[in-house]
Amino acid sequence: MLFKESCTCININNKMMKSALVIGCNGMDGSYLMELLLSLNYQVFGIIRRASSFNTKRIDHIRDKITLFYGDIQDMGSLINAMQKSMNPTTCSTNRLEIYNLAAMSHVQVSFDIEKYSADVNALGTLNVLQAVKLMKWEDCVKVYQASTSEMYGNTLKSEPNKKLNEASTMNPVSPYAIAKLYAYHLTKYYRTAYGMFAVNGILQNHTSPRRGENFVCKKICDYVRWFGEGKTTKPLELGNLDATRDFGHSKDYVRGMWLMLQQETPDDFVLATGVQTSVKNLVILAFSKIGIQLVWSGEGVDEVARIGKTSDEKWILRIGETVLKINPKYFRPSELTDLVGDPSKAEQVLGWKREYDLDKIVQEMVTREI
Repeated sequence: MLFKESCTCININNKMMKSALVIGCNGMDGSYLMELLLSLNYQVFGIIRRASSFNTKRIDHIRDKITLFYGDIQDMGSLINAMQKSMNPTTCSTNRLEIYNLAAMSHVQVSFDIEKYSADVNALGTLNVLQAVKLMKWEDCVKVYQASTSEMYGNTLKSEPNKKLNEASTMNPVSPYAIAKLYAYHLTKYYRTAYGMFAVNGILQNHTSPRRGENFVCKKICDYVRWFGEGKTTKPLELGNLDATRDFGHSKDYVRGMWLMLQQETPDDFVLATGVQTSVKNLVILAFSKIGIQLVWSGEGVDEVARIGKTSDEKWILRIGETVLKINPKYFRPSELTDLVGDPSKAEQVLGWKREYDLDKIVQEMVTREI
């Protein structure tokens, strides 16, 4: 059942409006989530970090429809300030504000180089959010969404009989990023149990879009293919482990799942996934097919390369045999997570969540740069 009756709304021009505060609002998920919330007639607030140059590119097109505050998830004072300014002025007994904590040091490989910072932001930052709500005694006035991650499972698929990861699967993180996220995951459950707070974890498998950061593998591959097709690069694409498998969804589908989690009467944790497992190599093959190139592979391990093979576009005929991909060991992780794929059954059954994108549609959108 969707939560509707007990939320506080403001009546503006005869339209009922709920309030939401998005922490990390200028990231990929934050930008799509804000668009969704605006379409649902929310009053939308966001927290961004101060930077020497503007970092609001993903949300500039809705800038006049939202209210932004400077803050940092490591600074509880700024969180409390933003929460107070986002709270509806009307009175109500429960659930006046939805808080979406999307702030994170979000790149797994980088977390191996900045371990403490990853912990400060991803673990202690979540503590700041939850503790701020408790200190203000807003447990009955706020719903909190915590952005958890499939990386928390580590290589569980290798040791358990289940073919897909669900809410009950064992979590054995293998990166500083995932370890910090696991702390935040358990902390969210603790605050839910100990203080009666409406706090939920969205355990999301990999998701992407044209708005993804350039150093994430799916975006890196699709950007390269687009540039190669436009004649803007001739250097080979460099990647790490091609055999790693992931479950790739679209951010638009996943932010809708986030919202659905906070519309329930009872807080709970949910896996969002497509249930389809794809290797990095197959992702590369799919992306190049969008510009009419079939790849030929040779070599093994660090010596593996991909070259232009068959083509459906005459402009590539004279370039058949050209190397377009090679392995660079610097992209290997110190501790490798090899396989991820999720089971979204609970979200589909309880939330009524359905995804609109498959991988082919996602890659097509990203290669053509439709945002």
